Amino acid sequence: MANVVSEGTAVSRTRTAPERAEAALNTLTASPATPDRLRRVLEQALVFAGAAFAGVYAPGGDPSHLCLAESAGLPRTLYGLRDGYPATGTSPVAEAHRTGRPRWLGPAELTGCPEARRTPAGDFSLGLLPLGPVGGGCLLAVSEHPGGFGTEDRACLELIARAVAVPAPFAADDTGELPPDAFSLAMDTGRAEVGDEILRLFGIGRQAFDGRVETLLERTVPEDLPALMSVVEADHMSIGDRELEFRVRQPSGPPRWLRLRGRLVAGGDGGAARLVGTVADTSTLRSDVTDVARVQRLAAALATAGTVKDVGGAVVAALRGPLKADRIALAELENDRLVVTVLDPPEPEAWPEVWRSEWRSEWPDAPVRAMPTLAAALRGGRARIWPAGSVLEPALADVGPGGLAVLPLPAGGRMAGACLIGWDRPHDFGADERALLTACAALTGQALLRAHAFDAEHELVGMLQRTLLPRRLPRLPGAVAVARYLPTTAGLEVGGDWYDVIPLADNHLALVIGDVQGHNAGAATLMGQMRTALRAYAAEGHTPDVVVALANRLLLDMETDLFATCAYVDIDMERGTALCVRAGHVQPVLRHPDGTAEIVQAEGGPPLGVLAGAEFPMTPLGLRPGTVIALTTDGLVESADTDLDTGMDRLARELSAADPTHLDLMADALLTGAHRGDDVALLLTRYDGMAVRPLRESWTVWRVPEAVRHARRFTRRTLRTWGVHPDILDAALLVVSELVTNALVHTGGQVRLDLSLVGHRLRLAVADSSPRSPVKPTGLGWEATGGRGILLVEAVSEAWGTIPVSGGKQVWADLVPGG
Repeated sequence: MANVVSEGTAVSRTRTAPERAEAALNTLTASPATPDRLRRVLEQALVFAGAAFAGVYAPGGDPSHLCLAESAGLPRTLYGLRDGYPATGTSPVAEAHRTGRPRWLGPAELTGCPEARRTPAGDFSLGLLPLGPVGGGCLLAVSEHPGGFGTEDRACLELIARAVAVPAPFAADDTGELPPDAFSLAMDTGRAEVGDEILRLFGIGRQAFDGRVETLLERTVPEDLPALMSVVEADHMSIGDRELEFRVRQPSGPPRWLRLRGRLVAGGDGGAARLVGTVADTSTLRSDVTDVARVQRLAAALATAGTVKDVGGAVVAALRGPLKADRIALAELENDRLVVTVLDPPEPEAWPEVWRSEWRSEWPDAPVRAMPTLAAALRGGRARIWPAGSVLEPALADVGPGGLAVLPLPAGGRMAGACLIGWDRPHDFGADERALLTACAALTGQALLRAHAFDAEHELVGMLQRTLLPRRLPRLPGAVAVARYLPTTAGLEVGGDWYDVIPLADNHLALVIGDVQGHNAGAATLMGQMRTALRAYAAEGHTPDVVVALANRLLLDMETDLFATCAYVDIDMERGTALCVRAGHVQPVLRHPDGTAEIVQAEGGPPLGVLAGAEFPMTPLGLRPGTVIALTTDGLVESADTDLDTGMDRLARELSAADPTHLDLMADALLTGAHRGDDVALLLTRYDGMAVRPLRESWTVWRVPEAVRHARRFTRRTLRTWGVHPDILDAALLVVSELVTNALVHTGGQVRLDLSLVGHRLRLAVADSSPRSPVKPTGLGWEATGGRGILLVEAVSEAWGTIPVSGGKQVWADLVPGG
């Protein structure tokens, strides 16, 4: 068997691509005509000419308009191609149609053309070949390879153009009776004509069907709905055939599997497109999938693969099952090393022993030059096949003892990576299998390059986002907080959602969450500025309404067109009370210790940056130990399919059902299934109450001649009542004397003395109306009359410092016994 395979492989290697293409086309055109013949002919351009897209433009119902009659490969929208062009226009499609001469256009020639869009992988080239006599339409092919189509590629495309038989234009106003298993869907209105057999499969009576496609979609299993929507939404499709399987729910028993086969056809006279096709029960169908059809399916899957992981999943789905392979490995080539992206099956036991130490990250025995067989395949750039019994290095031999295929993945003039396909039992490699693997490798390499660029840009966006958000949340006395941020998957723009946890004086805690309008660098920059401003205003000791009002004034002064919403909650950790302020943001949700959840009806003000002089009322909240406060942005509770009230109710139910003892698990559960069309920020805080509450007393210092003596007397009486250790009583009186004297001498306005005791740690603090902090002198001469007081405070204290408080400052000093 090994010799037969080797000989067959050698014979296949001697045939040129045009010869193989001619043989495949002769087989197709000699067989009886089928509705999908044109698509299958175009698919040969993917296999033999390395095209990424191939389409036929032909005159439609209106001869003055060229319509896309059929296509294969990646979506035309990736290259800026249209469904149709005026036959008398200046587009390359129209010129090839009118002149009857082929055209080969590279990136330079495409400059200024509508088709000049640059793909994520780089520039592309076009080949346009007339069909039949002048005025018969043209074949358009796209190449992403540097240099465009080579000599053999052009010869293959010329053969394909001669084999094309353009179908009759689709009649947009055809209202004939549909077969029982057929449907016709108008893409602009969503109105559907459906045969009786399809209605029976969906379990809908003829009289009950209202002609809306949504009525059919409601019967599908929710997990299959996104794939089905990708077919019934015109923006996701190209002209041509599409096929997928999905499930519909039954009144009893498991869901029923159905197969949809449809084609998107352009409307006559440039009208709206229509999706026509059939739906059948898969239990009555036989598998008739050809190798070329697998290429088509892989191309469709790779067109929507956004990440490297998605590309690997598409390759595994397209090849492992149909080829009955036992394992597939996909790896990116980075410099001289292969970094594993996908291993299927994922269990380490399924792979060679030498892989198991590094199988999650790098190819074993890296770099690549350590594996001569693999290195040679990558240098050659063509698929290589080794039958059972081939002598290979150990790292490769056990991947496919029954047969091994190595697919270099070319893209953009270099090797993007490699794909290994292995069989345990001897595998009989068919003559067409090499062409299948070569076509799949080219498509995969191009998709891998696009996905790698997407991943790199997405990581850059994520890194920028992470630098604007807190790196970690602080440890809190009497509370636990966790946060989550999920960027949108709808694009690569950085978002404006933010959160913050701010410890404040006197065991207060500020929770902040907000959302700046938009998804761009401007929104991200403004988000960072607003987060910094709110933190600064909160640290100054302002009340929550003043903090938000100051942020509103700042945003208005910045003269930006953007606005922001936010929710601000100030928690008194000692008393178990909180004040909530909203500025156009969604309501907080409280989960009480008994498991009930409450959507807080907090009165709110307008978004920040909208209205000068806006008021932001405060809503009091009562907290009991075990209460969880949930703050989120609208991305978690609102989407195109879910209104805000419904989303908030769902969040409350899920919060009630979650276990509050593990906030990390609770946060992950709340984000499960989150709609990723917008950024999502989530901040959960569980109030547990302080295990040891501080003892506090305050004294207003009047500006009278005996003010310092009164302050000392108040301090001595309070500390004796608290039972403070006698060792620190004299030091405390000295500190109070110095701090109160400095405040009375160097500032005006009210002076307040605050005493607090936590455990054995005593804090003495004096607040005044001056924002100027005391400065410790660098040196004192014999004639100096000031500056010694702060040095005395430093000498007897464990620590001292200043914090801003409501336009002024507070100077504090901590004393501990034995300090």
